Amino acid sequence: RIQILFEIMSVKGLDVDTGNQELNDKVRSWLNLDRNENTKSELIGLITDKKHEEVERILSNRMTFGTAGLRSRMGPGYLYMNDVTILQSTQGLFRYLEEMDATLLKEQGVVIGFDARHNSQRFARRTASVFLRHGIPVYLFSRITPTPFVPFGVVHYGAAAGIMVTASHNPKQDNGYKVYWKNGAQIIPPHDKGIASAILNSLELDDDAWNLDIVKPNKILRDPYDEVFQRYYEEAAKHSITRESNSSSPLKIVYTPLHGVGQEFMKESFKTFGLNEFVSVPLQCKPDPEFPTVAFPNPEEGKSALDLAMKEADANGCSVILANDPDADRLACAEKRTDGSWYVFTGDELGAILGYLAFQNHLLKNPNSSVESLYMVSSTVSSKILKSIAKVEGFLAEECLTGFKWMANYAIRREAEGYKCLFAYEDAIGYMYGTRVLDKDGIKGERSQRKG
Repeated sequence: RIQILFEIMSVKGLDVDTGNQELNDKVRSWLNLDRNENTKSELIGLITDKKHEEVERILSNRMTFGTAGLRSRMGPGYLYMNDVTILQSTQGLFRYLEEMDATLLKEQGVVIGFDARHNSQRFARRTASVFLRHGIPVYLFSRITPTPFVPFGVVHYGAAAGIMVTASHNPKQDNGYKVYWKNGAQIIPPHDKGIASAILNSLELDDDAWNLDIVKPNKILRDPYDEVFQRYYEEAAKHSITRESNSSSPLKIVYTPLHGVGQEFMKESFKTFGLNEFVSVPLQCKPDPEFPTVAFPNPEEGKSALDLAMKEADANGCSVILANDPDADRLACAEKRTDGSWYVFTGDELGAILGYLAFQNHLLKNPNSSVESLYMVSSTVSSKILKSIAKVEGFLAEECLTGFKWMANYAIRREAEGYKCLFAYEDAIGYMYGTRVLDKDGIKGERSQRKG
């Protein structure tokens, strides 16, 4: 039925009747704009099923670009994540970056990564195509990566911006578009409003906008995967204190990426720190955008998300569970009690443990450092524990608005004043260890869980 209607509409100049002339015009406009057969068919299906209110909703409203970038379900219309909205948003982002610093953009380019969700790689390629059309260098990861690799790459290459296509721990229907500024931190005002305004002035898509042939190896398109992978773990190794003795630890650990990208990256992290291999959760260790074993792929859900990991730990005599969300920027931890039950740590509890370990480890490696020059930051909705520790130990700790976009920029500002930021956290199991990655990092968070 949908295919027949699609052919009729294509042949007869997109004749459509929703009973509302204004809505008919919006439908025709979308169908003329969209070149993706799947989203066009979805829209036609809604019309065929007379779901006109839904059609009105998705064509009369637009996703709002904010400090978190874009995040919505995938589907047709300006309200959802799809090829049209990705292209329009990237055109706007390009114009804003060019306005802010055309020389930096032209010389240093942008870094683009993607997770394992449905459409993430294609959205990343669409994003890359916009910049490449304008002669902008692009560092496009060839494979799925953890979100932290993108801000790391922005700083490593001195790029003008970074884009990570991910919806983090959202349901499988969703995707997102996360933007990092040239300093490696997520955007903050006024850049969000500037980009949003530029997007609204960049809605036209010509034929060239749909050409993906440009996204192929050339002198301004590079794959940063191997280099960033190597440099990231070289930086990680600098935090190791007891690598030589780690392999003798009797601790047995289960790890799950919850169907996300984390498996191979956590393996490399354990290897970097000389830790014994973790026990995997077979049903969850491979990337799967359907997230078939969990209702919500969010380790913050606690036992409901960690049920299979707990069963695997019980079967293998493991006493600790580590879990990442699908893009590996959050970290959860559970410990087996003496009575056999499992205790899932809260974000505040882990924040206290990791923060204190970050402080102690720094002093072990830098015994002559000035405590007064050390710094930590947490969100206002998190525990006050870092400030309490700081009061006793003599370093500076402060609070800021919720979100790592704020904490990272606070850290940047304080480091410019001569402080060294050791740690930042928010209660939603997000942790920033040092400032080499200016965002929460679920891979690096694992490393700070022990001395080394």
